[in-house]
This record gives sequence, C-alpha cells and structure tokens, in this order.
Amino acid sequence: MKNWHQSPIEQIITVLRTDTQNGLLPEEVIQRQKQYGFNELAEKEKDSLLRKFFNQFKDFLVLILLAASVISVFIGEITDAFVIIAIVILNASLGVFQEAKAEKALEALKRMSAPSSKTIRDGKLIMIPSRELVPGDIVILEAGDYIPADIRIIETANLKVEEASLTGESAAVEKDHLTLEKDAPLGDRHNIGFMSTIVTYGRGKGIVVTTGMKTEIGKIAAMIQSLKEDSTPLQKKLKGFGKLLGGLGLAVCTVVFLVGIYNGYRSGTLDFQLVQSMLMISISLAVAAIPEGLPTVVTIVLALGMQRMAKKNAIVKKLHAVETLGSTTIICSDKTGTLTQNQMTVVKVTLGKRSFEITGEGYKPEGDFLFEGTKTDIDAEKDLDLLLLGAVLCNDAQLKEPSDTQNWTIIGDPTEGALLTVAAKGGKIKEQLHPYTRIAEIPFDSARKMMTTFHKMTNDQIIAFTKGAPDILLRNCTNIQIDGIIRFMAEEDIQIIQEGNQNLSSQALRVLAIAYREFDQVPENLNSSSIEQEMTFIGLLGMIDPARPEAKEAVTLCLSAGIRPIMITGDHPGTALAIAKDLGIATNEQQVLAGQDVNHLSKEQLQISVKDVTVFARVSPENKMSIIDALRTNGEIVAMTGDGVNDAPALKKAHIGIAMGITGTDVTKEAADMIVSDDNFATIVTAIEEGRVIFANIKKFIFFLLSCNASEVLVIFLAMVMGWPIPLLPIQLLWINLVTDAFPALALGIEKKEPNIMKTPPRAPDEPLLSKNMITMIAVQSIVMAVTVLAAFQYGLHTHNDDIAVGRTFAFVTLILSQIICAYSARSEHYSTFKLGFFSNTYLNLGAGLSFLLLLLSIYGPLHLIFKTIEPGTTELLAFILFAPIPFVATEICKFILNIRKANTF
Repeated sequence: MKNWHQSPIEQIITVLRTDTQNGLLPEEVIQRQKQYGFNELAEKEKDSLLRKFFNQFKDFLVLILLAASVISVFIGEITDAFVIIAIVILNASLGVFQEAKAEKALEALKRMSAPSSKTIRDGKLIMIPSRELVPGDIVILEAGDYIPADIRIIETANLKVEEASLTGESAAVEKDHLTLEKDAPLGDRHNIGFMSTIVTYGRGKGIVVTTGMKTEIGKIAAMIQSLKEDSTPLQKKLKGFGKLLGGLGLAVCTVVFLVGIYNGYRSGTLDFQLVQSMLMISISLAVAAIPEGLPTVVTIVLALGMQRMAKKNAIVKKLHAVETLGSTTIICSDKTGTLTQNQMTVVKVTLGKRSFEITGEGYKPEGDFLFEGTKTDIDAEKDLDLLLLGAVLCNDAQLKEPSDTQNWTIIGDPTEGALLTVAAKGGKIKEQLHPYTRIAEIPFDSARKMMTTFHKMTNDQIIAFTKGAPDILLRNCTNIQIDGIIRFMAEEDIQIIQEGNQNLSSQALRVLAIAYREFDQVPENLNSSSIEQEMTFIGLLGMIDPARPEAKEAVTLCLSAGIRPIMITGDHPGTALAIAKDLGIATNEQQVLAGQDVNHLSKEQLQISVKDVTVFARVSPENKMSIIDALRTNGEIVAMTGDGVNDAPALKKAHIGIAMGITGTDVTKEAADMIVSDDNFATIVTAIEEGRVIFANIKKFIFFLLSCNASEVLVIFLAMVMGWPIPLLPIQLLWINLVTDAFPALALGIEKKEPNIMKTPPRAPDEPLLSKNMITMIAVQSIVMAVTVLAAFQYGLHTHNDDIAVGRTFAFVTLILSQIICAYSARSEHYSTFKLGFFSNTYLNLGAGLSFLLLLLSIYGPLHLIFKTIEPGTTELLAFILFAPIPFVATEICKFILNIRKANTF
C-alpha cells in the first residue's frame, strides 16, 4: 500500500495485522525484521582509496605523458621519465585528496534519525532502539521526540510537528487522524508523521507504515545516492581542451616521426640510432605541446580562491565549484531559512479599524509599534496592552535569551514564540507577570482551534484569555473592547473584524484572534462549550516568517548581474508569493506554480514553464529535482540553495549546491558544494563575483601557458622541417613547462578583478574557453616567440662555431625570458600593460623574479650540467636582453589593434 494517508485506519490495521492497544507480538517482530530489514538507511558501497587513485589516470593528457615516460625509459632518458611520472603522481594525489573530502550525506541522515522510540509491544509500553521498528509497530509520540519512521497517526492530543527540514513548511503542522485525498501533497498530509521530523507540541499515537529506505527521508537518501557527480563547466572545457591539445600534439609528433623515418629511408641512413633520435624528437614535441602544469596551476588558483571566499563566509567544499559560481545563470533558493529567517514574527496587529505595524527581526524582543508610520505609546493604548497581555499569558512557549553561540530562540511552538516576542516588544515579559499566575486551562485542540487559560488578577477577579482561529473565535464573542470600553458587538463590528482578517490573510499572514472573559472564580466544570462563549473580542495578530533584510538587496544584485533568482519552497503559494513580491523575485500570480501542477506537466511542458515561473510552491523533493533538471536541460547553469533535508537531492542535482551554515541540517551541508556560514543570501552574490574573477584569471593564465607551449612546439617543428638540430631538449622543456612557467601563471590566477564584473550577464555555458581575440593573440605571440627563439638559436650557433650547447642555451634562455615578460601582457586582453602598470600585481613581480632566479640556477652552477647548457658571459646576456622583449612588443601591438577594431564595432 503506497498511499497510507488516503487509507482508513481500520484498513491499515487489517493490512499490517496489528493491534492498536497491544501492538505486535515478539515473534511477529522477528519475522517482520527478516522481511523488511532494520529501520535504517542503506549505504552505497564506496570506491577504495586505491581505486580513487587509479581513476585519476583516465585523463587523456595524463595517458599521453605516461606513454612519453615509458618511451623515455626505453631510449635511455631516465631523468625525463622520472620527472614526468613525478608530476603525474602529484596531480593524481591532489585529485584523491579532493575526493577524500567526499560526501557523507547518508551518515548525516542517519544521525538525524531518532535513536530510540516509545513502542507498544505485547501490551506493554517499552523503549527500543528505533532501528528495530517494523511496519505495524505502535509508537507513542510526545513533545521533543523525533519521529522514528513514517507513521500513520491514529490518535492526537494537540499534536504539532515541525517539518520545515523535510517539507519547507515554516510553521509547525497540526496533526490529526482524518483520511485524506490521494493526491494530497507531502506538506498537506496531516495524518502522517515523517521520519526525522520533530514533535513540538502535544501527544500522539501512530502505526509504523514504512521503515528505512521506504520512508520519505529514505527516498531522499536513495536520490542522493543515485545522483552521479557531474563535471563543472570548467572541467568539461578543460577536458575538451586537453583532448584537442593532446590530439594536435600526437598528430604533430606522428608526422614528424614518420617524415624523419621516411627521409632516413630515402637517404639510406635509416638505422636504430635514427629511430631513437626521432623518438626523442617526438617526445620533445609531446612534452612541448602538453601544458603539464595546467592542472596543478588550476588546482592552486581554485584553492586560493577557496581561502578568499572562506574569509567572506562562503566555505567551498569542492575546488571546481569556485569557478562554477562565476558562470551561474540561475539561483534556485529555498524560502524557509534561506530567503526568510525561519522565525515566525508578528508584523501587524488590528484593533477594530486601526492597524499597527510592528518592527524588529525574528525572536529578538526589540521593535516598535507604528500607527500610520508614527511610534505608538503602548501605555496609552489600553486595547493593545490587553491584547499583548493575552498573547503572553495564553501561551505555553518560552523565549530563550541568546548565548555565545545562538541568537534569541524559542522553546515550543513557533507561533506561540512569535506571540511571546511581540508581547515582549510591548513590555510584557512572561517571567515578570507573577500576579497573573495561570490557575487553570483548557488546552488547544485541532477540532475547536482554540486555547484558554485562567489567571487571577490583582482585584481577585479571574480573567480567561482565549486565542484561536479568527472565524471560530469571532462566533463565540458577544462583546468587543474599543478604546478600553466594552460594548455589545454590532453587525458592523463583525464586518470590520472580518475585513481586517481578510486583509491580513491577503498579505499571506497567519492570523490569530484573542478574546477574554472575566469570572468571579474558576468554574468547576472547565468545559469549552460553556466557557468559551460570550467572550469580549480584543483584536487580531498577523504573523509571517519574514524575508531576511539583506536578501532583498542580494536579489537586486543578482538581477543586475543577469542572474535570475527562483524561489522553490514547500510552503503555501500565497505565502511564497508574498515573500517573493517583497524580495523582487515575482510580481504576480502568473509567476507562481504549485507542486501539484508540476506533477501534471510533461518534461517538455516543464522546460517551457521554468522560463517564466519564478516561484514554485508546495513542492516535494521530487518536484525540486524535476525543476532543476528542466532548467539544466534548457542550458542554464543552476545554483541551488537550501537548509532542509528536502533540499539535499536538489543540491546534488544542481551544478552547485549551496547550504546554509547556521540553520542548515548536516544532510544539506554534506550534500552541498558550498556552505554559507552566515546564512546570508548576499554572501552567495559575493561568492558569484569571486567565481567570475577566478574564471577570468584562469583564462588569463591558460592564454599565457598555451602561447608559451605553442611557441615551444613551433620551435621544435620548424627546426625539424628546416633540417636544423633540435634547439631544446626534453629535460629543458619540462623545466620550462613545470617550473619556470608555473609561477607567473599562478600570479595571473590571483590578478585583481576588472571593473563592472557584476554588471555584465553571466557567460553562456557554451562560450568557448578562449575568445577570438585571445586566439589571435596566442597565434601572434607564439609565432613571434618561436621565430625569436630560432633566431637566437642560430645566432648562438654562428657566433660560437656551431657549438650545439651554446645554441641551445641561447634558445633556452631567450624562451624563458620572453615568456616571463609576456606574462605581463597576459594580465588583460583589453588593457595595455602600460595602462595597468608593470608593478601593480605584486604577486606577478614575485613570480617573475622567482622564475628568473630559477633560470639563473639552471645556467649557472652545477645544475647547468643537468640541463646541458653553458654558463653565459656578458656578451651572451646582452644578446638575450635584445631578443627577449620582441614577442611582448608584438603582443601589445596586436592587443591595441584588436581593441581599436572592437571599439569601432559599437
């Protein structure tokens, strides 16, 4: 049976073969544990550490490098092989380290489960571990209990359950035993207690209907496990980029090798030595073509970005999530606790024709009462004073002062907490009202929707305050108090109150009414039908889980950055729309779609709807997944924020999942890619800005590395075509790519942000990694650099009696110096280096200095023997100084021409 909420209790008892008074027999429990298993969440088998390590070697570029190292061993180049393998292992270790911080969402779900349960078995009430529960068990629920499984409610006594983490419903839900319709949404199933939600009020009794992975939270666990990690836009681009570079490198290597073999065959000089020489040349080209340092530099730059973002309260768990933020086109945000405070707050009070606005945030008892924009003196308002007195006395909650780790909180029902807070704003502190000690009560129940408490006044009279649903309470009132005067309630008064109630409800406020009645003594028979009659009506209180003050500004920033915010919540459509309007996310009802409507849409219809709808209300976890999937299918880069268990699958499905650090559950935090430690929606916008900066900087150092590597390929290839000796040895190329290039590239990765970065639309998901202008500049820079290096190589040969070591030293030094200088040009594709200033990036100056120091170490002292270079004198150094700046000058001229052309197109 799937739809337990629509089945009568008698039918469920029959199907599960249980007894509501005596529960199950021990032998039946044992049999059902064999049939259903334990009431716990199954865990998916994880890859071993060794498997994770070997998975890192699936990258195309890594395979090429491994092949190059093997060939190097066979031809005797042991040093080259060792260096290549060391770099491959370093990159693999970094990858495993990232996976080691992997998801622990399932463990977090387990921690949320109730450790023990009060269960009736064999006619006795016993406490058992919750994992031992089986379908058919009878469970007793009390305030403070976690619900241990999915339970069909059969008895209630004012039972309220807080389900925000599962359904997104901000207020505690009143539970009952009544049968519901088949298509009732998750948040409206008032006769079901869901596993891992918490009882906040009253008592209840229920039959366990599903356990473990069959529960609603179990379904969420299954969704989390079934979702595969998707590559980020940057990872996809880098992977495609790597394949392209690797393919081109292999093609050039193959062509050069075959041409060399063919030439040897034609000339009759083909022998083992020639084959070995051609293999060496091919390896040189492979090493030159592949930017070995690229993965390492990307990892380091993203890690530095993580550190900067952590200082701004955005804790990124996965490196590539840093870049994904920068390409975000849509933020799907949960409402409760993310855009709102998850603290019910009284914001309006209506007394007859007069309406007061109440300021202040959350449960903090600070705020003013405003009438027509002017602060009100509570002492002068007898009706308001009495209303607040009733709100604080007819109340079972407690307002808790802040500690070192928490703000103001409440113990008990959130609605009653809101009443305590508004009363405290008016000077009515519960703990200070000793003369009004409660002496009797008629508890709240969901049938009559009222609660009454009795208190002795200073004149020995008894006053009974009643709070409840406005329409019901109004029917039981015969009088009304206006300006401190009690009079008979006329038809006009009833109409004014009803209009006030409708006005508050139309603003998506939850409305409560308060009335009172005086007695000479507490009645002997505390019967609702006789006592909650002939009361005097005082007024209405309207409350809501309000929007975070900073969220509105953050939404505005999102819109200006071309990012569309979408609200996805389990709350009611009216409440969701009211908050969305306040924040600027929606303007009308046409932009709202309910979860039931989502269920009836095909995938294609939903893909069309998500283009215009900005508020999805009353949705289930499955609905959230469908919405995220539709947005992704439309080509959007989706960020999803949330704090509840119900958000966890959607957080994993989105390109980037963002959890709230304070209100977020452990499940959500483990499923997320990023945690906002201050629960501030504005922090997400700051993180997006940082992501954009990081991506722009990644493009800069990719431009730098590619132009350098392309020049190296051209140097080797052109020398081979012209029949010259090889200008650069594999060990020299490795030194340049892995060490000398790395520091300037790393410095480019932490370049300062360019102006107006958050006033431009997000880049398109299919936008290439490099723009046409950058490709043009790469071509110009690499060609000019290759020609310059070859010229220096020939100059060294001709001036030093064709000494190959001298020629290679000239090529080696000229190439490194040219690349160091060209790093300054790579700082921007739009602005000249002279405009930016040579010394404005301190890190680049340090990186360039370190690279220059490494160059000196490689040509002076014992290291020059390893790199097979000479120690240059003054004459050689002057020649290097003349050759090295040529590519930089050519690149700056090219940049100037391209930007003039771009400016002329507007």
